[in-house]
Order: sequence, then C-alpha cells, then structure tokens
Amino acid sequence: MTEKTSPARFERPNRPALAYEYTPNRGQGARYPLLMFCGGYRSDMNGTKASHLARQCAARGQPFLRFDYSGHGTSEGRFEDGTIGEWAQDAIDMLDFIAQGPVVVAGSSMGGWIALLLAKAQPDRVRGVIGIAAAPDFTETLFAERLNDTQRHTLMTNGLLEIPGNPGEAPLLFTKKLYEEGKNNLLLDRPQSVDFPIKLIQGMQDVEVPWETSVKIQKNYRGADVDIIFIEDGDHRLSRPEDLDIIDREIRTLSGF
Repeated sequence: MTEKTSPARFERPNRPALAYEYTPNRGQGARYPLLMFCGGYRSDMNGTKASHLARQCAARGQPFLRFDYSGHGTSEGRFEDGTIGEWAQDAIDMLDFIAQGPVVVAGSSMGGWIALLLAKAQPDRVRGVIGIAAAPDFTETLFAERLNDTQRHTLMTNGLLEIPGNPGEAPLLFTKKLYEEGKNNLLLDRPQSVDFPIKLIQGMQDVEVPWETSVKIQKNYRGADVDIIFIEDGDHRLSRPEDLDIIDREIRTLSGF
C-alpha cells in the first residue's frame, strides 16, 4: 500500500524541478531534528517506508522531508539521464533550500548511498544516518559481480541494459552513464571518517544487497559509531510492520526521543 501526496515543487535554474513534501515541527517535536528520507533506485516518495515515517513523524510532531530525485516519481527529468552525482545533488539542494536546522537522514537501498554522500557534503547539518539495506557503491558491485560478460558488453556498447527483475516487477534499467559516473562517488574504496552515528538496518535474506555490505560499511567508517541491526528473516524491502517498527525505533533513538 502507498499513500498519495500532493507534492510541492522546488524550481531550480537549469536543473529539473523536484517534487517534495515538507512537514514542519509541531508541539514537542520542535526540540528534535528533522527527518529527511532518501528513497531507493526508481522508487518515489509515496512508498511504504516513506509514508509510514511521514505518519510517525506527524504523530510526534517531528519535522519530516521526503522528495523525488530527478527522473523519479513526479519530479522533472528523465530517469535514463540520472547519475549518483545528480541524485546526490538533488538531496543536497533539498537540505540547503528546503530543510531547516539539524537533520537525521534515512536512506533506503540506493538512498543509503545518497544519505552518506549528503552527510559527507554537509557534515555540520547531519546528526546521524539510518541506512535501510544501504547500497553504497552498488553500481560498481552490480557491474562486477552480478552481470555476465554478455551483459557487460551490451551495457558498454549500447549504453543501456535491462536486467530482468523479480516476478511481476519491471526490468531494472542500468545505464553506462550511471555506471561510469558512479566511480566519482564511491565510498567503500577508501576509509571514511565521520563524527556522527550510523545505524544500519539489514535483512539477512536480502538477495539484492547482501548483509556483508553492512559489515563492509561498518569496517570502512573508522572512528564512527556504526551499529548494525540484523533482521534474520528480513528481505530487501524491509516493509513489513515489524520491519517498519524497527526502522522507526532507530530513528527515534538517533533523534533523541
């Protein structure tokens, strides 16, 4: 189930306009940081996790911001033109021009990569990061570990590859531009140093982002307080009621509730 919103529009010179929904603080929630949600690859801000967090934040008065990357949802732009750097800049623009005060950033799958890039770009604004099946550097691992030689050749020759999805799901679109530009934003190819806590929520049954990715993030972010919450029977979506309760619990912890 998804919850539809009537998004606002953030117009930008020479860049696609972004759809977003911002809910200001209310009552006791004024004491707590804004929660900013970064969605996954080809997802939109009306997905199950984003909608659930919007309701939870509204109930406790915590400010909340969700948005669609360019080429996603109802934002302008073509998905095929997008890159990790472009989508990270979308998140930076949301933080710079829409969000107010300190933030806790929650990122799902690719959004976990975006959240870490956002925190790296704006460390003074970010109090903590929640990674939900976080997938930093997924363009590199997808190319190297999941594609066969024929698929790699098709991608590099045609510039676009359709990867069959799960039953009932649309194929995954992977572009040469996304792969090559992703190299400029890799995080796990060198140690990272941050001074904010990171919570990683990871399903042990996730076949898209294996649990070892969370361990690699933890080891790579030296000096940081990085905790991993493993969900034994959790898959990649982590959208069951019990999964959503865990996600919200960790957000409340990082937010100081």
